[in-house]
Amino acid sequence: MKQERFSHAIKTMNEIEEILGDVTRHHSRWRRLVDSVDSRVDKSLSVLRPQIIADHRAFLSSLGWPPKLATSKVEHGEVDSIPNPLLLMQGDKKESYSQSFLLLCGLQQHNTQKEKRKKLNMTKETDNDGLWATDELVKPVASRMEYHFLKWAEQPEFIFELVYKVTRDFADGVDDFLQPLIDRAMLVSCSAKEAWVSAMVQMLSGFLEKKVFPGLIDMYKEKHMKSEGISSWFHLVDQMVTFDKRMQSFVNTDTCLSYEGSSTAFSQGISVMGLFCKKPEWLKTWGKIELKDAYRKSKEDIKNEKAWVIDSERTRLGNESNSQSAKYVLSTREDYKAPLVADSFLNRTWRLIDHGLSLPAILPRIQFIRATATRFLWCIFKILLLEFKKTDLSHYGLSEDTLIQACGPVNAARYLESKLREWSDDLVFVEMWAAETSVKVDRKPEVSCQGCFFGEELKSLVELETNWLMEIITVFLHQFDNLCSDHFHNNAVSWDEDVITSSSNLTVSQGVAEALDNLRRHLCVLHLNMNPKDFLDLWRNLAEGLDHYVSRKFFSGEPVLRRQKFDRFEVDAEALLTVLKPYCVRPGAFFPRVREILRLLRMHEEEKARLRGALSRSGNTCLKLFGISNLSPQLVEQFCRSY
Repeated sequence: MKQERFSHAIKTMNEIEEILGDVTRHHSRWRRLVDSVDSRVDKSLSVLRPQIIADHRAFLSSLGWPPKLATSKVEHGEVDSIPNPLLLMQGDKKESYSQSFLLLCGLQQHNTQKEKRKKLNMTKETDNDGLWATDELVKPVASRMEYHFLKWAEQPEFIFELVYKVTRDFADGVDDFLQPLIDRAMLVSCSAKEAWVSAMVQMLSGFLEKKVFPGLIDMYKEKHMKSEGISSWFHLVDQMVTFDKRMQSFVNTDTCLSYEGSSTAFSQGISVMGLFCKKPEWLKTWGKIELKDAYRKSKEDIKNEKAWVIDSERTRLGNESNSQSAKYVLSTREDYKAPLVADSFLNRTWRLIDHGLSLPAILPRIQFIRATATRFLWCIFKILLLEFKKTDLSHYGLSEDTLIQACGPVNAARYLESKLREWSDDLVFVEMWAAETSVKVDRKPEVSCQGCFFGEELKSLVELETNWLMEIITVFLHQFDNLCSDHFHNNAVSWDEDVITSSSNLTVSQGVAEALDNLRRHLCVLHLNMNPKDFLDLWRNLAEGLDHYVSRKFFSGEPVLRRQKFDRFEVDAEALLTVLKPYCVRPGAFFPRVREILRLLRMHEEEKARLRGALSRSGNTCLKLFGISNLSPQLVEQFCRSY
């Protein structure tokens, strides 16, 4: 019988293959002998394989395969149920098909072993031939489906729907009938259902590669057709992504292998998006189209008058309702007081990332995300920088409206930073970061900071935020200096000015009161409109700057010996600390130099004498015993000589 002869021939070739494997492993010098035997086996295989495949195809045809596609409802996005001829086989026909199937599996198994012997370093990922017997089922189906595909070239949703419907309708029958035969053939880790789905997906990928994408590429290159080409491209890619997700969900219905929380394609063999992994030039074109579209839409978003508006009333109510312990636990855009445009930026960035995650291979995925989402983030940073530069932050014309306008890009940057850190902690980005670091894709990992996927972007964003806060602080300090530069300077002119009386009956110098009132109003505006984290950094750094400023002013100029001058400085300094009282319990902790100056001024003559003596005997080491740790010994000696 022919099938028995074929089976015996395959068995003999497998035995020869085992011997050749042993010889290759243990007698590497016998390569010419192995090549000679390989040549003879290949001659026999070149005769045997076409006959087995031809017999298998003829048998399938006799069964009525492929079935006629019932397409009466395809125009409405549906396909009628299609009967499966495999399930209609009985008796001798079923056994004959089984034998033909096993022969084809045996032939493939022999070929696989031979390839592994010839390429000992071949990995599982490179071995993606599928199951030959399943491919033989798909090929005649593909030739019949292509007739419909060509009619729907401009309506790809019908193509994907037909492929999905045919795949789903036949999957259970293929699994029920072929899986026992696969087990008989002892094909380890081979699933009939996955092999069927993979073959159908690869059939669709082949059609798109040959018949669809070349036309889209030509349209994109033609200027007068570019807009139409981009629209068709987006529509097709959206259909591809949706199709892959449906296929993933379908294959995973019987398993627990799905990866929740990610849109990453599960296998290059069962993903039509794998087409971009095979065609890097198409991947590059797709990235350019996506990036330009995202940037164009973002420019439209920022033109909206309300794009940068901060809802002060909403944030004020939010501040009042939040508990003190939860004040800095931020998560939403409202928590960060970011303008509406920040959400628009993030949504468009994530859309680019999500499309990249639909690619089944990790390196093309990284390449696409770097070419689109990462570049788009740098465009966003430039937009934020230009928006901040629009604000007139000069100490002459600083107004509440200017401060509110400056808070928009600051809050947006902080919100973007929080989201990038959140994304970088996701397992998908951790895996991409590890892969990128190991192969050094398009960048040197040692240059990146933070040890995460968006490390460089986070570094740049943090620098922007820091520079903006320092610019605001610098303007505050300049304004403070202009209003009261002479009042903290202990000379006769300063202390002889008129004074005003505060509500607590403490006299505060006129210029100091004006500067402090101005500072208080500006801080109130920022507290209402700036996100809590940046406002915390701002007022603490501002306090440090004022502390340096006041202490420097105190120790400059001519000494004044009257006690009235000491009292006046003490009142002014206490008023300065009071300005920050709403934001901390102990404002004096953020003015260490001013606090120590006050301590020196409040010393009795006896304590001052002891301090002078200790300085003359022990030098710098004695200062801590007197509660002085932030003023330099030279300044303390100057004080002791002058007062």
